[in-house]
Amino acid sequence: MDYLYESKSVARMSSFICLPILLVLLGLFIWKRKIDKVKMLEKFPGPKKNFLFGNTLQFARDPSEFRDQVLSWSKDFKDNGMFCIWLGPFNPFIYTFKPEYAEILLSSSHQISKSYEYVFLHPWLGTGLLTSTGEKWKRRRRQITPTFHFKILNEFIQVFEEQSKILVSILKSECQEGALDIFPRAAKCALDIICKSSMGKNVNAQRDGNSRYVAAVTGICELIQERQKSPWFWSDLIYSITPSGRMQQQYLETLHGFTNKVIDERLLERKSSAGQEEREVDEFTGKRKKRPLAFLDLLLDAFDDGQIDREGIREEVDTFMFEGHDTTAAAISWTILLLGLHPEVQDKVQHEVDEFFESRAEELTVDSLKDLKYLECVIKESLRLYPSVPFIARELSEDLTIDGIPIPKGTTVGVAQVSLHSNPNVWPDPERFDPDRFLPENSEGRHPYAYVPFSAGPRNCIGQRFAILEEKVVLANILRHFSVKSEQSRDQIRVCAELITRPQNGIFVTLTPRN
Repeated sequence: MDYLYESKSVARMSSFICLPILLVLLGLFIWKRKIDKVKMLEKFPGPKKNFLFGNTLQFARDPSEFRDQVLSWSKDFKDNGMFCIWLGPFNPFIYTFKPEYAEILLSSSHQISKSYEYVFLHPWLGTGLLTSTGEKWKRRRRQITPTFHFKILNEFIQVFEEQSKILVSILKSECQEGALDIFPRAAKCALDIICKSSMGKNVNAQRDGNSRYVAAVTGICELIQERQKSPWFWSDLIYSITPSGRMQQQYLETLHGFTNKVIDERLLERKSSAGQEEREVDEFTGKRKKRPLAFLDLLLDAFDDGQIDREGIREEVDTFMFEGHDTTAAAISWTILLLGLHPEVQDKVQHEVDEFFESRAEELTVDSLKDLKYLECVIKESLRLYPSVPFIARELSEDLTIDGIPIPKGTTVGVAQVSLHSNPNVWPDPERFDPDRFLPENSEGRHPYAYVPFSAGPRNCIGQRFAILEEKVVLANILRHFSVKSEQSRDQIRVCAELITRPQNGIFVTLTPRN
């Protein structure tokens, strides 16, 4: 018995001694892996870094200054087509802005995992189409793709036109007061459009300035943007006890409460009115019309077939709300700014718009909107200069090689659209506003990854046709009724590169009603 006791004691003592040794060996192994990774990625060009802090102390905190910083680094390393910045001693972030390098990353069917910064969207969006990866993302993509078929987009166009008319009526009442900031007005219009399109619910953002839901959408976007830039708030435990963390929780209760309520109401409606066609009255014509099929209804069809669960419905509706709100509002606002600075282009667009409305059918359709060809060139050129999403980032799922340099799995690699779209090797005189760049004859031979405002490859934006059609309808209705004069030059506007490319202090224009 004494022998057995001593054997157990020795075994316990051996375990006690071996465990720290194993932990030390594991730590040394991880340290060596990190050192090897650093040595490998130090081959990439980039701004000089501090041994301990990397480049973090160099980063401009102001989002407009950070955009200028990225553009400055892009010019410094224009011959390389990429640069590497370091978030501390072991966390490299590689930005590419050469079309060939963007293609290597974005065209890959394996590199589909979003970078770590997207995790801060999870409290709101869960792991929906934007933030998920792997098999879940592939399954959701297959499920949702049919909802953007052109026949369904025709249903959404009714919403675009309805809300555009409301925006025009508001602008008519406000334009006599002098210059106005077009961005918040475009944002409220876009929010009304996306709520009606995604949930079939009108939140009246354009007319109700006190909507809790509208305030929550705006507020949570600002909190997410600020948290992404603040590593000391990345811990959920720490963030939850800060004022910002508590405010985020309040916003989430409003957002999820609203979405869940709408889902419950729609489920009850589908049970009680199966087969009955709902109709509502157009406030401008007074005619009864069919209620447009909302994105939520299409998801509920998938729910009935067992293809998606209830939590998945909320994730995708919230994702649609997030992706389709500020992005389109920004695109509309930047386009108005550029048209207001270039009256010769504005005249050409208005001529096309006038002819379109004179000859169009009673109802706008996807096919009829194809006739606004020059307006589409203008929108595309605006998105080149001011891409709604300024950066795309992936966390590598497997090793990747760029320009002969191997990049190990787990590294963050991104495409800086703000730099890619102003690459002088692709875009002559890149800062010049020239919609003719996108005429068919001028687009031939251009690298397909030289212009990616909606990303590209397998994770391209599923709603890009929806966005372009919405922007066309809203802009066509504004230009049909107003001439625009911008009150600021491009140099006077501070451009922020955050979750989206937004103006820091607004876009002020003078609107003159047309006869």
